[in-house]
Amino acid sequence: MKPLYIIPARGGSKGIPRKNIKELCGRPLIAYTVDAAIEARKRLGGHILLSTDDAETAGIVKGLGIEVEYMRPAELAGDTSGSREVMLHAMDWAESQRIEYDCVVLLQPTSPFRTAADIVACTQLLEPGIDMAVSVCEAADNPYFNIFETDADGYLHISKGDGKLTRRQDAPKAWVYNGAVYAINPASLRAMPMGMFAHRVPSVMPRERSIDIDGPADWLAAETIMSRQTLIKR
Repeated sequence: MKPLYIIPARGGSKGIPRKNIKELCGRPLIAYTVDAAIEARKRLGGHILLSTDDAETAGIVKGLGIEVEYMRPAELAGDTSGSREVMLHAMDWAESQRIEYDCVVLLQPTSPFRTAADIVACTQLLEPGIDMAVSVCEAADNPYFNIFETDADGYLHISKGDGKLTRRQDAPKAWVYNGAVYAINPASLRAMPMGMFAHRVPSVMPRERSIDIDGPADWLAAETIMSRQTLIKR
């Protein structure tokens, strides 16, 4: 296996300005992802590629031990730039540099609790015939139990099933992408958007490592948990 680990880290961010390099418990947020990627590379091999348009982010990551060889073009650094387009451009660049890879592993900096073991476990699920292995955690809400939709008359009805379940434990498990690891077949990614993949397999992570920092409330939760973990280790 030859993974191409892509860490997408554009300079702009609306919810939390300069989020990727803002300090979380004394370290830039992106540092936690860089550490996990470096450790995963030790176990699986492969090449780590930072995708950023921002010189300050590039400098920080370089100081963390990753050579920054590539800069993302400005047209792929806006609010509307999609992950697929960002990965395809990075893949094209890697191939132009004769970097060999047989899977793409997307590691977003917004998952600071994701470990190298999580990356390895997810990536190793990407077998022939699989479009993507993706990290998930059990959903807090369940479409068979407490997720509802409105019908044409505006009345609530259960999203799935007959609505007769009275215990959550009896409902089929529901999963949510946690944003931590996406291990993707390069041919599948070139052929279609990720939402169209027919063969996706889950790599389950616990909810306590599944915080994906999007806004200030997520940041506060991550900071609180990480601070307490630090105190416990002491």
